Order: sequence, then structure tokens, then C-alpha cells
Amino acid sequence: MSNATRPDATATERALLSKVPEITLWFWLIKILCTTVGESFADWINMTLGVGLHTTAGIFTVILAAVLVVQIRLPRYVPFAYWLTVVVLSVTGTLYTDILTDSQGVPLAVSTAVFAVVLAGVFGAWFARERTLSIHSIVTVPRELFYWLAILVTFALGTAAGDWTSSITGWGPGIAVLLPAALIVAIVIGWRLGANAVLSFWLAYILTRPLGANLGDWFALPTSEHGLGIGTAITSVIFLVAILVTVAYLTVTRRDVIDVNNSIPRVSQPADKRRERVLLGYLAVVAIGAGALLGWASSQPHAAPATEEETSASTAVTELAPGQAIANFPPAQIAEIRTTVEDGLSAVQAGNQSDAAARATDLETVWDTDQSTLQPLDDAGWTALDVRIDKVLSAVRGTNPDAATETATLTALLDALK
Repeated sequence: MSNATRPDATATERALLSKVPEITLWFWLIKILCTTVGESFADWINMTLGVGLHTTAGIFTVILAAVLVVQIRLPRYVPFAYWLTVVVLSVTGTLYTDILTDSQGVPLAVSTAVFAVVLAGVFGAWFARERTLSIHSIVTVPRELFYWLAILVTFALGTAAGDWTSSITGWGPGIAVLLPAALIVAIVIGWRLGANAVLSFWLAYILTRPLGANLGDWFALPTSEHGLGIGTAITSVIFLVAILVTVAYLTVTRRDVIDVNNSIPRVSQPADKRRERVLLGYLAVVAIGAGALLGWASSQPHAAPATEEETSASTAVTELAPGQAIANFPPAQIAEIRTTVEDGLSAVQAGNQSDAAARATDLETVWDTDQSTLQPLDDAGWTALDVRIDKVLSAVRGTNPDAATETATLTALLDALK
């Protein structure tokens, strides 16, 4: 094994070959900005393109592949290319989680657990091959591929965990942002006291996702939902501009680049394994405390916080008169949707839950297919129906479906389709 691939490669070699930035306050600042953009921009682009969640995710997967090719071909860390990759990864990871939750009906608790297992698998394979997970060892193509795969999964995991936390606690974004922020502070304290640096880094990295996402929601949500009412589009622009300004500054000043002119290798002090074990227990106690807090919050009476899309859609439903939602849509397409809904309602009333779930999937398929033709005809009408359909899908495909709730949501959708 050459010096460039050994875990104990010298700092000078890392400085010449490293594909990632030095871990400074600038790193964490841009990372949080990127996660905020990932939340707000993913929501905005999905609603604006009007091609459906799956197609939007496919488009960004292609963009991600192209950006990764450029990033991996570079000989060393270049701020603009690196952070562009992080932004695209953030958006793509968010879309993947949204597909599981919104389109496939996978409960957030399940998707959180699945992504956690996948991330553990990525780290296991990475360590088995390279014998290190250190961010300062990204000096070969295989390590960089493992690095970017891990980051993609952390975005998906952070999205699922953050949304799950909000759903079970009912916390608004202003309150929800405090938990990941407090956990990051606790991790920093542990790291300063001697906790394993690699573990501390990746734990904090995962937590920046719900931190940034809640920050984005706080900016985007209307004031009635305890947000600032700026909207997803303007929020995305604000944070994208902040990222560009910060990256431009770092490109000029090179404050996040290891000094390649320093000929004296940095010598790391050997880790205190005993202290690391003690502080691993400290991190476990922090995790248990966070879990206990979430358990307590979930047991309190609350309503799940509405997203900006849900809020605007609910308003549209309230404002439209009966029949107005479908006034500008082709009768044949509405008739097909209405038939599917009626079949679903009949299945619920007959106590056939599996058939009702199948009809819900048919409804989702038809609605996603018709979106490209219906939404341009009448965006308000499409939005009004879309929120009704989302409620039907959630009710019918929930973990513990309730016949009364299913009947109510299906009946409300039929009324909107008359």
C-alpha cells in the first residue's frame, strides 16, 4: 500500500491530495446552508416543474451523476465544485425520502430505521476496505466514492429523522430546530473532552440535516404556522446566494484549504482509548436523553405541523366553491378519478382494507399521470384536489387505518369531484 492510501499518510501528503475542505466553522456554516437549500429547493422545484416527484428525483439523479463526475475528476479540493455537489446531494437525498414517504406510504419511523441501517452498511464497507473513516483521508477515488455515498445517505436519513421528529411531537420549526442544535452542542463538548473525532464528525454531520431543514421551514412557512412567511422560492434564493457568497470568499481566501506550503507535517497526538470509551458512554446517555424527550413530547396532545404546501392547499380547498375545483378539467379524466375513488370507498365500507389500499395506489398513479395536463389548466383547482388526495392516501395507507377516517376523506374527495 502506497503512502497516499495508508490511513497514516502524512499531513503533507493529505494537503497535496485531499479532495475535501478543512473542518472549520466555515465548513459547518456552509453545510447548514446547503441542508436548508436541500429542504426548501426540493419542495419548490417539485411543485414548480409539475412533472411529479419521481420524475423530479430522476432529473436530479442525472444532475448528481454529472456533478459527481466533475468533482471526482478534479485533482484536489475546489470549493465551488465541492459545495455544488453537496447542494445537489442535499436536494436529491430529500427527494428520495419524499418518494418513500409521500408516494410509497412508508412510515417515517421505518424509513429512518432503513436509512440508518444503510448508512451503517456504507460505513462498514468503507472501513473494511480502507481501514479508516476519517474525512482527512479522502485521497483516493474509492474513498471519495464512499464519502459521497455516505453523505447522500446522511441527507436522506437526516430528512426522515427530522420529519419523523416533527410528526410525533407536533413541534413547529422554531421549536424543532432546538433539538438538533442542542445535540450538536453536546457532541462538540464530547469531542472537546476527547470523544472519538470520526464518530463525533459524522454524528454532527447527520444532525445538521434536520437543523437546516427546520431552519428552512421556519423561513418558508406562513406566519399562521409560526414561520416567517417568506415562501420556499425566496428562501431557496436567500440561502443559495449566501452559499455562493461564502464559497466565493473561501475560493479567494483559501481559509478552508490545508496549507500546502507548510513543509512540517502535523503530528497527531495518539488517541486516549480509555477516555474515548468513557465519552462513548456520554454520547449514549445524550442519545437516551434525546429519545426520552421525544417519547415525552409524542405523548402530549398535539397536531402534526403543516408544511407550506399543505397550508396553501388547505386554504385553496376552503376558498373554492363545490364543483369549482374541477370546472376547468376534462370531464373524462375527472370521471376516471371519481370512479377510482368510489371503488375505494366501496372497499372501505365492505371492510376490504387490502382492496382499498390497492385503489389508493391506483388513485395516486392516475393523479400523478394527469398532473402534467391538469395543473397547467387550473393550478388552484389542481391544488385543491391534490390536498384531498393526499389526505386519502395518508388515511388509507396509514399504519393503523381507521374506517371512519378513511370514509370521511374519501367522501370529502368525492364531494370536490362532483
